[in-house]
Amino acid sequence: MVRPDDEVPHALTRVDPAVLRHHHGALRLLGVLALLGAAMPALAADAAPKAGPCASAEHRQFDFWRGSWEVRDAKGKRVGSNRINALYQGCALQENWNGAGGHSGTSLNVYDADTKRWHQTWVDNGGGLLLLDGELVNGSMVLAGDSKPSGADAKATRQRITWTPLPDGRVRQLWESSEDRGGTWTVVFDGYYTKLP
Repeated sequence: MVRPDDEVPHALTRVDPAVLRHHHGALRLLGVLALLGAAMPALAADAAPKAGPCASAEHRQFDFWRGSWEVRDAKGKRVGSNRINALYQGCALQENWNGAGGHSGTSLNVYDADTKRWHQTWVDNGGGLLLLDGELVNGSMVLAGDSKPSGADAKATRQRITWTPLPDGRVRQLWESSEDRGGTWTVVFDGYYTKLP
């Protein structure tokens, strides 16, 4: 964290103002370099590893979802924004969803090399919890799981979410649910991610 009193080295605070004006360009360059230095750990944390326990091709299968995104529904209406970051030297992806209507949530996504499957744990500000697992199928990440019933007579509902990278650089997220264990599916959400600059 950079505090206001850390922005200028203490030795420079004692310099005559006329000298500071004379060296304004050099000080500006030092400031830019300081900001870049402060940003480097964050940039490095989001980079995919070149070596280590999570550098395999399988660990990189969901990297197409990384980044900052604007999300719109199938009709083009903006429904929110999403930021997906790599964590723990590329061993996990963290999703941070902010819906236009105030709904927000986060997920942690990880590839399990032992089972050769992806897992997602989703939690949100409505008390929701969704546990999904799956794999890459024909270039799309497909994760599924059962949502927990809320009433005594309620049945578990099968949830399936498919993320597909599109040729134009967008990502489609299709969320479907089934009340008959996958016999028929109903679309819950059909979203299109456009990367923010």
